[in-house]
Amino acid sequence: MKGNKGEWSEIYAFLKLIADGQLYAADKNLEPIPNLFYPIIKIIRRDATNNLAYTLNGDVKIIDEKTNETLIAIPKIIFVEQAEILFKKINTAKGASFEFPEFQDFFDTIKVYKTKAKSQDKSDITIVIHDINSGLEPELGFSIKSFIGKKSTLFNAGAGTNFIYKIEGNIRNLDFQALNSETIKSKGKITNRINYLLENDFKINFHKIQSENLQHNLMLIDTHLPNILAEMLLYKYQFKQSNINHLISLLNDDNPLNYPLTTHPYYEYKIKRFLTDVALGMTPETVWKGSYNATGGIIIVKNTGEVLCYHIFNRNEFQKYLLNNTKLEQAATSEDKANPGFAKAKSKPYRYGWIYEENGALFLKLNLQIRFT
Repeated sequence: MKGNKGEWSEIYAFLKLIADGQLYAADKNLEPIPNLFYPIIKIIRRDATNNLAYTLNGDVKIIDEKTNETLIAIPKIIFVEQAEILFKKINTAKGASFEFPEFQDFFDTIKVYKTKAKSQDKSDITIVIHDINSGLEPELGFSIKSFIGKKSTLFNAGAGTNFIYKIEGNIRNLDFQALNSETIKSKGKITNRINYLLENDFKINFHKIQSENLQHNLMLIDTHLPNILAEMLLYKYQFKQSNINHLISLLNDDNPLNYPLTTHPYYEYKIKRFLTDVALGMTPETVWKGSYNATGGIIIVKNTGEVLCYHIFNRNEFQKYLLNNTKLEQAATSEDKANPGFAKAKSKPYRYGWIYEENGALFLKLNLQIRFT
C-alpha cells in the first residue's frame, strides 16, 4: 500500500472512527459541538473483491456482506493503538508518496488492501450511523478532506475550469505579445497584465467557460453563477485577494449584476450553494443533476488527529465553514503539463493567464481552483 498524505488520511479516518465509535459534528470554526455526535453502527468498505462491514458492537467484527459471515473479531483497543501510531507516521512522513510496511500485517488482518476504498461517486467512506433525532440508522457516504500537511483542494483545476474573457477596446493598439513577455518574469504577472489592460481603458468581459459541461452545471445551480464566479476570478487578480468571504464583499461593493442588495444577500447565498454542491458531489466534467453523492456530508481530518464532520443535517454550520475557510488558488501558468490551459495544446497559445489572439479577437483565460485555508 502506497499513497500521499491525503490518501493515507482516509485510512487513518477509517481506523480512528472505529476506535472512537462515534462521529462528532463540527461548528463553523471546525471545533466539536459537545452534545452533537452520531454513534457509529458500522463502517462499510467495498473494493473489487470484497464487500466488508466493520461492526462496532463490542469487539470489531468484520463481516462479509455477501454471505453475512463473520470473518474475524478484533478488540477495539487494537484500532485505538494502530490509529494513534498511523497518525504520527503520516504527520512526519516526507515526500509525495510513501509506504508504511510496518502496518502490512495489521492491514492484512483487517482485510484492507488499498488506501482508498472503491467508490462510484464523491464519497470516500460509507458509514451507518444512529440518528438520535429520528431513531433511523441510514447508510451515508462522506467525503474526506485531510488537513494533515497541505490543505485539501475543494475544487480541482483542469483545462475545463478555465474562464475565458474577451478583451474589448482599441485592441489594434495593444501589443499583447510584448505585454506577455514584459510581465513573464515579474511577480504577480497575471495581476500586472490585468491592471495594465484596465488602466489603459480596455475592458475584460466574461465570454464563456472552456468546459461546456461545467458551464451548464453552474447554470443548473444558478443561471447567473458563471458570471458571478467570473467576476470573482477577475477580482482575485485585480485586487490581489483570494479569500472567498473577502471576494464576496467586493461583489457586494461593485454589484456587477445589479441585484437589490438592500433586501437579500444574493452573492453570498449563490456562492454558498456552489461551494456546498462542489463539496457534496458536483465536478467539472460530469453532468450534475443536483443529487448529492456524499449523502452524509464531509469529514475533516484535522492536523491534531481529530476527526470531525459536517453532516448534511447541520447545513448552516457547514456552509458557514465553507465560506470562512476557502480561497481561490492560482494554478501553474508555465508551458508544461502543470498548466491546465496549456496541456495538449502547445501549438496554440491557449495558456491560462496569458493574452492570446483568436479569429482577430483577444482573449484571456483565468483558471478556477478552490482550496481550504
